[in-house]
Amino acid sequence: MTPYTVSPLVRLEHHLDGHVVEIVLDRPEALNAVSVAMATAIAAATASVAADPRVRCVVLSSSQDRAFCVGADLKERNGLSDDQLAAGRPGNRAAYRGVLDLPVPAVAAVEGYALGGGFELALSCDLVVAGEDASFALPEVSVGVIPGGGGTQLLPRRVGWSRAASLIFTARRVSAQEALDLGCIDEMVPTGSARARALALAAVVAGHSPVGVRQAKKAMRDGADVPLAVGLDIEDACWAATAFSADRAEGVAAFAEKRRPVWPDSESFHPDPLASSP
Repeated sequence: MTPYTVSPLVRLEHHLDGHVVEIVLDRPEALNAVSVAMATAIAAATASVAADPRVRCVVLSSSQDRAFCVGADLKERNGLSDDQLAAGRPGNRAAYRGVLDLPVPAVAAVEGYALGGGFELALSCDLVVAGEDASFALPEVSVGVIPGGGGTQLLPRRVGWSRAASLIFTARRVSAQEALDLGCIDEMVPTGSARARALALAAVVAGHSPVGVRQAKKAMRDGADVPLAVGLDIEDACWAATAFSADRAEGVAAFAEKRRPVWPDSESFHPDPLASSP
């Protein structure tokens, strides 16, 4: 594991020879509240990870167990003028989109509070693992705004309109168990073990074809909100990007020879193999 700092607020830790990267939110004194600087750091971290062809899976975690992230830094925002708030909006959007648009699967490891923007960061990941004592909420309407980090779009897509409406309109907080029952999260584990479980899941993902996993995510994400016929064409293009790859040749050979595949060096494929597919 090789840790390095993107900023004083976010650090990256490399696992499994860099195939798994952990993005660690590290502003413990503010429970990882998303300030302007924090948003900039998250955007920089995700851009760095997205550009690294070695990466096969990402884990988003917190440096402490009390909170994953408590959302927007309202103390900072209380001192911003309307012009300053508007000026900071693109950077804030870039942070959440940076997580959402990662080209490899992302797993959120949630302990403690995941409130507002913190819940939205988790929703921006593909899988969410939470400790039993974790709690979740989108309380923005209680302070005069709406969930603006993707919550109004991602939560309905995860749990359906009615369940999302209940959480967003009432601003109520739910336990990890209720979040699991509603479908907001994918796994609940004993308190303090979410990070370990997320890293274990990431290791499983990282063991599979890098090209296959990236293209599977691309097909799923790009095809999620289009007509079925269009989605099937997207799937076919992503299939082509894998079918004629060195990964496919190695995977089939390994199956025939009854051995574990040894995937070609990750440096040999582009972060977006579809860009050069036949």
